[in-house]
Amino acid sequence: MVCNCVRVRNFRNIAEAEVEFCSEVNILAGANAQGKTNLLEAIGYVALGKSFRTVHDEDMIRFGEECAELSVDFTDSQRRQNLTVRMMPGRRRRIEQNHVKVGRVSEIVGQFRTVLFCPEHLSLVKDGPGERRNFLDVALSQLYPVYLKRLQRYNQILRQRNQLIRSATDDPKTFRETAEFWSCQLAAEAAAISRYRYRYLCEAGREIAACFREMTGERETPGVAYAGSSKQPPEEYEDEEATLRVYTRLLTANWEREIAAGSTLWGIHKDDVEILLNGKPARAFASQGQQRSLALCMKLAEGAVCRRVCGELPVFLFDDVFSELDESRRSYLSTKLKGRQVIITSCEPDVAAGNVILVENGCYRPAGKIESSPARFTNQAD
Repeated sequence: MVCNCVRVRNFRNIAEAEVEFCSEVNILAGANAQGKTNLLEAIGYVALGKSFRTVHDEDMIRFGEECAELSVDFTDSQRRQNLTVRMMPGRRRRIEQNHVKVGRVSEIVGQFRTVLFCPEHLSLVKDGPGERRNFLDVALSQLYPVYLKRLQRYNQILRQRNQLIRSATDDPKTFRETAEFWSCQLAAEAAAISRYRYRYLCEAGREIAACFREMTGERETPGVAYAGSSKQPPEEYEDEEATLRVYTRLLTANWEREIAAGSTLWGIHKDDVEILLNGKPARAFASQGQQRSLALCMKLAEGAVCRRVCGELPVFLFDDVFSELDESRRSYLSTKLKGRQVIITSCEPDVAAGNVILVENGCYRPAGKIESSPARFTNQAD
């Protein structure tokens, strides 16, 4: 998959821009606060229908403007396509695929697939479980449209059930009449989502282990395991019916505890990913460098699994990651860039070999090609 061109209007500090990319490594180079990450954010927003920096669309519309527009031309294994999103304060977004209006964001997720790696992801191992759940949800939603639909359905039911729990003291009759229905509905979605997450981690785990061995010279052995809130042995999540029975029991037999807590205590919103190094929890026993290596391998594995499932690599978006890595990890990452499209932001144009686009005050200017890194700068006109 290749991002051919992105057009942006009234987004962040970008008044209007059209940027073309080559099919390999592209480097957005410039000083801080010039618009490098803003362009990466625009590309990621079109892919997922959400930003990795804010939850409010209004925050992304250029100050003083009434709407913003993002458009990406991309080529998948079959044809060249376009996705366009228009954002307007207080109004529903307008989404088009190949210039035909699309009703919901969920209909375009997975059409243009990306893997984002930003400095915050370097803390994926040591951060809380919410970050690791988000890692799973983003990866799986782009691979399986049904996963995203079930996740959205789960979150809707969870909100209804939590509201019911909070009102149980004041309205016990309604709680008794409807609690079992919502509990069984939630259990069904939880069982299905658990199976997707377990299977994904089994596949991603093999890629993470292979990547980590390459990076460290096979000195250490990493692992990942699905830590579901039902506390089943990991392999039991393969059996969706068995998981359904466990979640149904937990969600119908512990109402008093949940009423006391004021929320749902079991379900996939409580899941975690256990990350191990040499059989021990990496969060507690791995060094900071080892944790960063594991995080890098998790993102590279995300791309590898995508290729296996969908038949092609996604577009990799690397936001100022090279400056956060030491020399050995930068060198390893540079070798992994070959044969895939990567869009990198950096303050330095020679961070990697590739096509350079200079960024200044929301403007983007093709500047040439770096043949190697450390680099000899060569103008494309030569």
